[in-house]
Amino acid sequence: MITLIDYKAGNLTSVRKAFVHLGQEVEITEDPAVVRAATALVLPGVGHFVTTQRLATRGVRDAVLDAIARGTPFLGICVGLQWQFTGSTESPETPGLGLFEGQCERFRTTLKVPHVGWNQIARTAEGKDSRLLRGVPDDSFVYFTHSYRAPVVTGVSAVTTYGETFAAAVERDHVFGVQFHPEKSGDTGLRILENFCEYAAERQAARAAEGSAR
Repeated sequence: MITLIDYKAGNLTSVRKAFVHLGQEVEITEDPAVVRAATALVLPGVGHFVTTQRLATRGVRDAVLDAIARGTPFLGICVGLQWQFTGSTESPETPGLGLFEGQCERFRTTLKVPHVGWNQIARTAEGKDSRLLRGVPDDSFVYFTHSYRAPVVTGVSAVTTYGETFAAAVERDHVFGVQFHPEKSGDTGLRILENFCEYAAERQAARAAEGSAR
């Protein structure tokens, strides 16, 4: 079961459709109790960073952190990736999860902003053995639409350049994030979502086996 977190700003319909296409059962919720009990969490994000404040006021932020602490696989998309950092200058008063260091900032390039359209991703040294990007050729094209970007720090598994180089994907243990929209990125995007599903299923099976052995 894939649990999509609803904070009234995410691209839920397209993301749900992509997971259903992959044969997954999907539930959509903003209930902290459901989030805590989930076996795989996805935060599809679009819009202004301040909209993530709704997750804090409704208790979902704490539920996500609790779930991650227990080992639940988590995937953030677009703003969902940015939310995993310390915060964003788009809304300085709104804290991120702090799972990765650094602030997200608006593009400083002279190119047109927002960055919209197809662009290439390139693995970092850390991303060489990325589980999320397994089977995805280096320099694959994926679809972006954003004005703010995350810095290249420890945990970044892939980067993209648009006037400046920024984090295109992050990965640490069971936490993943992509700045692009896999649900709009054709076969490459579906492969990335499938990799997440397979990882989540493997992790759930392993945890179930551990529980039965006790």
